[in-house]
Amino acid sequence: MNALSGAFRTPAEAEMIERFGAVQDRLPGTAAVKALRAEAFSIFERQGLPQRRIEAWKYSDLRARLKKIVPLAGKPNADASAGALDAAKDAFTGLDRYRLVFVDGYFDPSLSDRAALSSEGVEVSALSDRLATESAEAADLLAVPDIAADDVAIALNTAFVVEGVHIVIATGSRLSKPIEILHIATGVASAVHTRNRVVVGDGVEATILEASFGGAAGSEINLVTEHRVGDGAKLTIARLQAIDFGATHIATNLIRLAGNAQLKHLSVEAGGGFSRNQSFLSFAGEHSEAEIFGVSMLHGSRHIDQTLVVDHAVPHCRSAELFKAIVDDRAKGVFQGKIIVRPDAQKTSGKMMSQALLLSEEAEMAAKPELEIFADDVICGHGATSGQIDSNMLFYLMARGIPRREAERLLIEAFLADAVDAIGDNAIGDALKGTISAWLNARIQTRGATAA
Repeated sequence: MNALSGAFRTPAEAEMIERFGAVQDRLPGTAAVKALRAEAFSIFERQGLPQRRIEAWKYSDLRARLKKIVPLAGKPNADASAGALDAAKDAFTGLDRYRLVFVDGYFDPSLSDRAALSSEGVEVSALSDRLATESAEAADLLAVPDIAADDVAIALNTAFVVEGVHIVIATGSRLSKPIEILHIATGVASAVHTRNRVVVGDGVEATILEASFGGAAGSEINLVTEHRVGDGAKLTIARLQAIDFGATHIATNLIRLAGNAQLKHLSVEAGGGFSRNQSFLSFAGEHSEAEIFGVSMLHGSRHIDQTLVVDHAVPHCRSAELFKAIVDDRAKGVFQGKIIVRPDAQKTSGKMMSQALLLSEEAEMAAKPELEIFADDVICGHGATSGQIDSNMLFYLMARGIPRREAERLLIEAFLADAVDAIGDNAIGDALKGTISAWLNARIQTRGATAA
């Protein structure tokens, strides 16, 4: 692909290029890391910001969204971080867990349970320290799988990332409670680039929670989280994105499963003016299973994109995906899902379903499920539905004295419950249903609103 000429660059793209030139020598990392950053930024220079002409971003035009860019986030002081944590919502109220806290993209050990995790065989270290270590591992920390190699959002994260954590869960560990990675953005509009890696040892049983809150008008948040799951490990991941309306949020999940591994992954997207949650899942070992679930709740003029690529590279693996969306007012939901079955991946089972409820005449939902199958002994399928609330079911509830808006609420909760309950953890499910309930309460109070 030819590089974009200056005449075709937007002001935001031109400013991004100037920024990288100004800061690249100050970013943490060895010479090998700096070379990797430059290589990643060259992807941006060739493609520019993701926009409709890039197939993977066809329905989510980030170039149109970002008219100008905001300054890179600075590290907050201890008082500011503590205040931000006190003011932040709690996505998992009542759930006992360990916490790792980020404020404006910077890890704060003083607010985190690093020592307690160490007693359970979990090592937590700062990404910036590891990037500066003269070893082959330093550059590997910013490696990207082939199925995501040309993604511009990941490339920008690689180019600008300053901080993150490297988590290693020792082989055979059974964690007594979940680990929560909490991202808080303060009220200062800034660009945040955070990258985390979670290494799940062989035979581990663990639960990882992730939540994002806060932000300001113009905030740009770009998170990349990598999970490397060992042989025979069982991993549950539950994510919630509930940032403020004026912010732009992009979260990338890079997941690699070794043999005989089991994964359950749930993403709940409920905030931001423009949000994209993208997952790239690779099967690297036989007899592994992955269940991926997603919930999107949109109102006002929000745009939420759930994108998924599942790469079956080895035989005898199973994947199942279920994504649900509630779209109200003038909001736009997007689901893009692709299952790839490589020539050697015989005996693969892959199923994908996207379902959306449109609650207004102006609501939009774009669904694009895909199968790329290069093996012949497989069972694969996909489907997508979009529609309104069933009028017969609504009439049934209203005929029994339930007000219309409350009847709609009950039907919406039941619709979303399939995806939330599938995570298989009642405590996590109940906590996330609290977020769904709060969203529905807000909808009832602001019915017909055209802004968040």
